[in-house]
Amino acid sequence: MTTLNSGPRGPKVSWMAWNKPGGSSNGGNRRGGGGLGGLFDKLPNFGGGFGDGSPLRWIWIVLGLWLAFSCFVLIGEQYRGVVLRFGQFERVMQPGPNFKLPWPMERVIKVNATQIKNYEDQVPVLTQDENIVDVAVNVQYKISDPELYLFGTRDGDEVLKQAALSTVREQVGRSTLDTVLGAREQLAVSARERLQKSLDAYRTGLQVTELNLPDARPPQQVKPAFDDVNSAQQDKERLISESRAYAAKMVPEARGQAARVRTVAEGYKTAEIARATGDAQRFTLLVEQYKSSPDVTRKRLWLETMQEVLAQNRKVVGGDGRQLIYVPMQGATTTMPTPQQQGIVPELVSPTVTTTEQEPVRSGRSGRTQGREEATR
Repeated sequence: MTTLNSGPRGPKVSWMAWNKPGGSSNGGNRRGGGGLGGLFDKLPNFGGGFGDGSPLRWIWIVLGLWLAFSCFVLIGEQYRGVVLRFGQFERVMQPGPNFKLPWPMERVIKVNATQIKNYEDQVPVLTQDENIVDVAVNVQYKISDPELYLFGTRDGDEVLKQAALSTVREQVGRSTLDTVLGAREQLAVSARERLQKSLDAYRTGLQVTELNLPDARPPQQVKPAFDDVNSAQQDKERLISESRAYAAKMVPEARGQAARVRTVAEGYKTAEIARATGDAQRFTLLVEQYKSSPDVTRKRLWLETMQEVLAQNRKVVGGDGRQLIYVPMQGATTTMPTPQQQGIVPELVSPTVTTTEQEPVRSGRSGRTQGREEATR
């Protein structure tokens, strides 16, 4: 037995070891006890109490500690706690300290709701124009609903893999080979939207954060033929670019030339109309003069015509002696041709034609004959 005296005025505490004979849990010294022993002494006396050597005391201690740790749950920032009460979903615990009923009434399944998971695969796909191409698929996703992720499907990750491959095959199968090889960004966007709708319909509780198609290439068995097709496609695009550049160069030139021709034509039209109008007015004046004095007007017209014609040509004048006289013009450098070279013989020289004053001159040929007669005289 141990006795502790705290002073003249303090209480005197005494207790006896539980394994020594004579110790009693109902002793008078227990009533004044303190500390952990006093706390145990205040607990109800079930089956022998806590003060004596009964093992129930330690059973109650272990039971209390187990209840404390079983009811308190600390959820991390990245996790969510799914509470099951007798195996049925009850609620979702948020990050921080939480409490629950002790096991086996309630238990908690912690789910990492912020971790980004990744799935990669390469799948052969048949395009719309019946070409086989190997498409690389990269999907990044996370858990958006812990309840659906655990109990919506048997295996949400496996469902996502199958749905991703099915969605990629569907989107690529609706596109041509050129689109798959050169414009996969739009295909990735549409495939992501389609995949998310499928996951929601399957109740997987998953959210797709990113879907990419980083690579697309033909199978190795047909790679040489595909390279030839790709080279031909590049040649086609090059020729189209060159044609467009040539058209961009030639079309403005053709338009400028057409505008120039149109302007020249308009000028020619205006000039011809003005000239025709002037000729018509001059002819009207000549008609008036001819009516007033026909002989003088006729002779003047003949002289003007002969002057205009002979001023632009070499002159060959023939006489009655059948001799040819060559009269060179100013600026002429050619030698005098022989009659055989010109094809002119005396028989081809026009004979002299006499006209009377009463007979009007009807053509320039008659005027020229009269001129020859005057020159001979």
